[in-house]
Amino acid sequence: MPRRDSTGVSSAFRQVQKQARQLLLNLRKEIRSKEGDLKRLREEELRLTRLTGQAEGRGVTTGSRGGRINWRTVLSDLPKQFKASDIRGARGLKDKRPSEIFAAVTRWIEAGLVKRKARGVYERVG
Repeated sequence: MPRRDSTGVSSAFRQVQKQARQLLLNLRKEIRSKEGDLKRLREEELRLTRLTGQAEGRGVTTGSRGGRINWRTVLSDLPKQFKASDIRGARGLKDKRPSEIFAAVTRWIEAGLVKRKARGVYERVG
């Protein structure tokens, strides 16, 4: 039978708790280290992007094909009334699947940023 302290909690449980706390501390240190590495890599990417003369921070957030898209920026670059083909014409979206484009339009509609005017025709609100 495991020993119990004055509160009635077994010492084995306390040992597991102590090990878990130490593991948690080590994990947090490792996360901070990885975040620091990631920050340095992003700064290096930014320097290289500037060096190559590529645009930064507009639409595609990475310089590579298939990068993450800032859909709010894409929306702000569109005319007041637009079609899906206008979206596809935005820089960095030529190779996106139609499902990705229409998912963005749906998110815009749900967020109240866009209204559907007719089939395939949308209008920015505001």
